[in-house]
Amino acid sequence: MLTSEEYYLGKVKTDQIKKLGKELMARFPSKFNTNFDENKKSVDDLTKGATTRVRNQTAGYITRTLALAQASSAAESEMEDSEEIAE
Repeated sequence: MLTSEEYYLGKVKTDQIKKLGKELMARFPSKFNTNFDENKKSVDDLTKGATTRVRNQTAGYITRTLALAQASSAAESEMEDSEEIAE
């Protein structure tokens, strides 16, 4: 039997949060960046009637998604630079 020290569970976002976050990023890409507080305000302005929990989870999902995309693109450009140097 596994104890809590033997495994780690990740945080799971519901399909509703992911769908809302993706839709907001697609429709309003200029309103979001990697700053959680700014994203929280943007989500609040764009989704009238959403609960505080849904707003915060959606802003967190958007922030994390953009941060990962930014880190991924930075890593790719770094790899391209190192390949150019090697040639």
